[in-house]
Amino acid sequence: MPKVIKVEDLAKAYQLGNFGTGTISRDIERTWARLRGKEDPFLKIGQVNNRDISGTSDVVWSLKDINFEIEQGDAVGIIGRNGAGKSTLLKILSRVTSPTLGSVKIKGRIASLLEVGTGFHPELSGRENIYLNGSILGMRKAEIKRKFDEIVDFSGVERYIDTPVKRYSSGMYMRLAFAVAAHLESEILIVDEVLAVGDAEFQKKCLGKMGDVSKGEGRTVLFVSHNMASVKALCKKGLVLAHGQSQYSGSATSAITYYLKGNSVSLNKKQFERQYDKPEFTLHEISLNPKGKTADDALDEYQEIELNTIITIKTDAANLHLTYVLNNENGEALFTFSHINSGKKLKKGKNQLKCFFPKGFLNIGTYYLSIYLIENSKTTLFSENDILSFDVQEGEREIGSWMGKEPGFIKPVFEWAIDRDN
Repeated sequence: MPKVIKVEDLAKAYQLGNFGTGTISRDIERTWARLRGKEDPFLKIGQVNNRDISGTSDVVWSLKDINFEIEQGDAVGIIGRNGAGKSTLLKILSRVTSPTLGSVKIKGRIASLLEVGTGFHPELSGRENIYLNGSILGMRKAEIKRKFDEIVDFSGVERYIDTPVKRYSSGMYMRLAFAVAAHLESEILIVDEVLAVGDAEFQKKCLGKMGDVSKGEGRTVLFVSHNMASVKALCKKGLVLAHGQSQYSGSATSAITYYLKGNSVSLNKKQFERQYDKPEFTLHEISLNPKGKTADDALDEYQEIELNTIITIKTDAANLHLTYVLNNENGEALFTFSHINSGKKLKKGKNQLKCFFPKGFLNIGTYYLSIYLIENSKTTLFSENDILSFDVQEGEREIGSWMGKEPGFIKPVFEWAIDRDN
């Protein structure tokens, strides 16, 4: 298969705070270096984009030393934690922004969906935006007209197709934007984590269409998502980014395994300094420990497990609650849980929120916890996927009993009754 994307020594640096070095002579030195094709001397002091540590440089490498090739028809999943550089990479490939160093060679037209309504003009109707997007891709009016009905039918916004898109809800915006990007005849489709805006039915529809695009039509798909199950279902290849650098490249399955297990050390406790210090809250710590013990103690299948979250709320907390999602080692969501119906409420100030998993609830294995701070039961103020990983080990069993892991991820202890006829 021919190569459609080739990235060599790609890097993107951003300067924090005010632009410029602070003196005219140094600004001239930087400009002169660029004009001569030399390396910017002030980029040498830049640091990788690691939010877990405090930095001393005002130059941050959002991406650095990225190299990969993508063949025609490949479906590639780009995965990594928030801030890993995924969106920056897609913006460079989509020519929204330019790299600081390195080169990107692309063969073919690109349709990208980086944000809800990318490329849409809010004052134009849905119909007009379909033609506008097609023209930007270099398509003729006849080509767009041939695909028009299919786009509108897929998006499900036919009733509002002549309404200015500024009046669309975010879901309608995303439906039409995805339909346009997927159906217009581009050779490369780039999709960021925007499908989360849509409902579950439409997300499934989008994933099916992207599968058709890569497998049936032979077009290339680059897909960024935190949903490992979606990446595994859609993509054959995977690229793992961490702190702006490429950590792993291989099959989608092996990339997911590396991201979930090899790239993160399983710990029962994480403390945060200024990493999650926001105007509305500060997240201090998340930990799991056997009830009555510390987070340094191992968790096993027969213990009652205590989940602790320490958070300071800086605003009115009446309508705030924390929601958690527990995922297995394949990135599949096992269940969602929250304190919203418990009668326990967050208060302004420092809160230590505790949740108890009963004995025997979690089976042996590795688990990944995601956290969400929700306002008014509908607005997500903050979220972090895979904020904590932990292992549940095999507990003590009687000699002669079966050793190992039973099937499944949870093993609840139910109440039983047996009625007998006398």
